[in-house]
Amino acid sequence: MSSLKRLLSRVHQDQRGAVSLETILIIAAIAIPILIFLLKFGWPRIRAYFEDGLNQLETESDNVSGGGSITP
Repeated sequence: MSSLKRLLSRVHQDQRGAVSLETILIIAAIAIPILIFLLKFGWPRIRAYFEDGLNQLETESDNVSGGGSITP
């Protein structure tokens, strides 16, 4: 029983992982609100931007494959 008590005492006093854990928590505290903001407000704009790009690409590919001429 005393060896278990000593082991638990050593584990409890060990501070080696505390700095990395604190760093991870700080990064998460900064990243999560940014991610929520981007998903809530920025995602519709990002999606619209890519959809516009895809529509333009489809239009241009139809012009090229349909024999449409491109004027300089």
